[in-house]
Amino acid sequence: MAHLATREAYGEALAVLGAEHDFLVLDADLSKATYTMKFAGKYPERFFNMGISEGDLMTTAAGIASTGKTVFASTFAMFAAGRAYEQIRNSIAYTGLNVKIGATHGGILIGEDGASHQCMEDISLMRTIPGMTVIVPCDQYSVYLAVKAALEHEGPVYLRFGRTSSEPVYTEGNAVFEIGRGHVLQDGEDVAIFAIGDMVAESWKAAWILKERGVSAAVIDMASVKPLDRELVEHYAAKTGRIITVEDHNVIGGLGGAIAEVLSETAAARLRRVGIPDVFGCSGKRQDLAAYFKLNAEGILEAFEKFI
Repeated sequence: MAHLATREAYGEALAVLGAEHDFLVLDADLSKATYTMKFAGKYPERFFNMGISEGDLMTTAAGIASTGKTVFASTFAMFAAGRAYEQIRNSIAYTGLNVKIGATHGGILIGEDGASHQCMEDISLMRTIPGMTVIVPCDQYSVYLAVKAALEHEGPVYLRFGRTSSEPVYTEGNAVFEIGRGHVLQDGEDVAIFAIGDMVAESWKAAWILKERGVSAAVIDMASVKPLDRELVEHYAAKTGRIITVEDHNVIGGLGGAIAEVLSETAAARLRRVGIPDVFGCSGKRQDLAAYFKLNAEGILEAFEKFI
């Protein structure tokens, strides 16, 4: 099976779940890019294109949800978390409605779209909204479970997906996801690497290289950024004394920020954060951007070397 981008897996998950669950899907004239077109093709009576009007997208989703329906509102992360922030905050989160925001094209690894579309602050924005659940699945197999969990969750959810094909971390049938829980892919004694999205696969690569160098590294898929699995963070902080966070997001306010908040209250481990160093992105091919911003196994290895 070809490797899918998590945005494509999102569209497929909606189409499959739509058969047994009575929810609606709204999009902001980007259904081909967000892959909500897959749902629209099967359930046209439950799909609405709101046009290039993201504020209307979110407020309409809130209005429908206020009648008791569950609604998925989809667009690019930059337009969802950025352009429609006020509507998400006041119309969706403040009222605690069942709107699930499917935000695709998150991070800078979306490639040539450039800095204006490379949203690297969305997790930070969504994580600080009271009552908002934030989920960042790592591959095509975990996406289905994440979307299903969001659908069954009571309250607003922000789901973040990437643009380009993602290297699978799981295999079909063995994916794991639970809101509020991290999943240990590999245990370790010397350092714990917590990662989200595409960076989970890169973290696993780095762990194998470290193993060859005699370093035992744990790798944790932390798809549930909020609520965060505080117990798991504290466990590995005490066990290893070294933690690395890895994300295609600003080092401020995302996964690294969330874990730093936990560690500031435990003082049990040193922390290195791998991510966007508080700068805007730039246009380029995915692999070139990954190398430039060190969002790869090499960047993770450099972070570990700083401990030494």
